[in-house]
Amino acid sequence: MYDRAVQGDTIAPEARAGRPSAPEFDVLLAEYRSVRAFSEELCRPLAIEDYVVQSMDDVSPTKWHLGHVSWFFETFLLLPELGGYEPFHPRFSFVFNSYYNAVGERHPRPQRGVLARPTVAEVLAYRRHVDRHMTRLLANVSAAAERVASVVEIGLHHEQQHQELMVTDFKHVFGVNPLHPAYRPASAGGNGAPPGPLEWVPCAGGLRWFGHAGPGFAYDNEGPRHRRFLPPYRLADRLVTNGEYVNFMADGGYRRPELWLSDGWDAVNREGWEAPLYWSRDGSDWQQATLSGLRPLAPSEPVVHVSYFEADAYARWAGVRLPTEFEWEAAAMDATPAAAVANFVEEKAFHPRPCPPSAGLRQLYGDAWEWTASDYAPFPGYRPAPGALGEYNGKFMCNQYVLRGGSCATPRAHVRATYRNFFPPGKRWQFSGIRLADEG
Repeated sequence: MYDRAVQGDTIAPEARAGRPSAPEFDVLLAEYRSVRAFSEELCRPLAIEDYVVQSMDDVSPTKWHLGHVSWFFETFLLLPELGGYEPFHPRFSFVFNSYYNAVGERHPRPQRGVLARPTVAEVLAYRRHVDRHMTRLLANVSAAAERVASVVEIGLHHEQQHQELMVTDFKHVFGVNPLHPAYRPASAGGNGAPPGPLEWVPCAGGLRWFGHAGPGFAYDNEGPRHRRFLPPYRLADRLVTNGEYVNFMADGGYRRPELWLSDGWDAVNREGWEAPLYWSRDGSDWQQATLSGLRPLAPSEPVVHVSYFEADAYARWAGVRLPTEFEWEAAAMDATPAAAVANFVEEKAFHPRPCPPSAGLRQLYGDAWEWTASDYAPFPGYRPAPGALGEYNGKFMCNQYVLRGGSCATPRAHVRATYRNFFPPGKRWQFSGIRLADEG
């Protein structure tokens, strides 16, 4: 069902091809149940009060995430494809619609946290209702089998996106709490050995193909496949660490306007930034809020929760730059399988880990999304899909930057070398980090 991120199926299994058959729908139903179960598994450490908090506009309450992904299957599959289906609640479409204007009106995003109802129990009952009817749908392959399979696949990847958002939203909800609660106990390996000096990996460049090709799932923004010319360049072999970022801060990084883009400097002064999100002073030392509670800063771990502005300023301070998304993708396609050794959400570390020892490019996948210098823009020949599902990606291609690689909150099967994540340049609550680039 899923595309491969690198050679050797080291990230995800090979995909189906052609018209789905009844046995394939059995596989699809199993995948549906697995993805849906993992969403609820991620919620098990929560208290009931944790499900309802919206700690800032970008964060959604956990119960809203659980309801929204169920609304997606109800709206785009059960209502059009399952004869006689009755919605669970006549107003849930208004409550759980996110940004699909073609579907109808919706509750304002910044006000999701003011809704005491539906209760968590009602949202979980909604999930059971949708799951029962999705089982009926997938057990009865119809003439619309290809469309059903395609939309189920989108829905499962959509739910995996929300699994990642739930983890990052858990972190913000807990991270702003003065009691510094823990989502789960700390895992081993946080304070690993220093990764050694940053090394540069030469990349030949040349005329290369970019974008998704072949069987397997991809979002529409990963195509059409096209060619671009890349001059020779170099990529850092690993992500920038906390310890290296502290050196930037100690050298006045947040006080030197010459290092910053104009909008970035405005954000520094407007928001009072002096360190990455979740960092705070402990006397003369730094500590950081994690999903395992407050703990001393680990210098060997990758720096995360930095904005594009901070990543760009750090690169200027280091005398280099951020890679373009095409430099990143070309290098990922050429990388050895060792580059795919990754810390994804299934590892349940819920925190980036120090770089493992090996030669060549490392940490391409997992740990941290990597800011690139590329605007989130359409590839040549891109056209959004027709209908409401066409609103999924295309309408956001403005004022955002592309990130590549996945993070410690990303599901493993959700990542591939062509995946294009995107956020506005000032956002910091995702596990976003820094890989440097330079001319060849």
